Amino acid sequence: MAITAQMVKELRESTGAGMMDAKKALTENNGDMEASVDWLRTKGLAKAAKKSGRVAAEGLVGVAVSGGKGVAVEVNSETDFVAKNADFQKLVSGITATALSVSDVDALKSADLNGKPVETVLNEAIAVIGENMTLRRMAVVEGDTVASYVHTAAADGMGRIGVLVAVKGADNGIAKQIAMHIAATNPASLSEADLDPALVEREKNVLTEQARESGKPEAVIEKMIVGRMAKYFEEVTLLGQKFVLNPDITVAQAAKDAGVEVVAFVRMAVGEGIEKEKEDFAAEVAKTLAG
Repeated sequence: MAITAQMVKELRESTGAGMMDAKKALTENNGDMEASVDWLRTKGLAKAAKKSGRVAAEGLVGVAVSGGKGVAVEVNSETDFVAKNADFQKLVSGITATALSVSDVDALKSADLNGKPVETVLNEAIAVIGENMTLRRMAVVEGDTVASYVHTAAADGMGRIGVLVAVKGADNGIAKQIAMHIAATNPASLSEADLDPALVEREKNVLTEQARESGKPEAVIEKMIVGRMAKYFEEVTLLGQKFVLNPDITVAQAAKDAGVEVVAFVRMAVGEGIEKEKEDFAAEVAKTLAG
């Protein structure tokens, strides 16, 4: 497969690797971007696999809680200007409140909002505001108590990142603290048992190749992998992470000390996982002047 300059540029931006290292990684992996990231990590040449964390769409995440149920809803817009618009924020607030009465995004689109289906209300808002908007997703958590937290709030109950934490037991404020922790650390799952097996296997393969680079015997490498995977689980699972408010204990221990058990969480960030075309303003100006 031909390796293009654009492919090299994309890999460099997503990993922080040098140009020649990025090109070699792509060549070694026949242009496979994900495999190239892993190859760079194995060689210790990637500073960070940042691509998956890039936010490429605008809008707001709304959160709402009623009793033991909490919902998070993402409504996207084309620009950040619309996200700051009072009418758009009112729309997100209404959709989020409506979400408390349904269980998934398809039901939400059909649910009643001010006498009309949510999808109809959204389409009418598109006509008025003049930008394309989408009701992308919603998530639900339930427990004895649910706490919410909004990071970078644009208005009450909505912002760039929305977090919900459901606990079993009588909450004394620890759930809100854990929600703030989640906003900062972005854990991949609640516990090791909840991790995506493909994600675990991929990490194990990378760590194994890294260990083999050391030239140590296979028996030693196996022990190294056990320790490194244990550290990986501590870093990416909520219950295994060091609690940001008290790094001497884990989140699981903090919850236990407070007399509760964390049973579920949601962290929703605006635009995560959406690819957005980068605009070349210089090219647009040049094109306009030429015309």
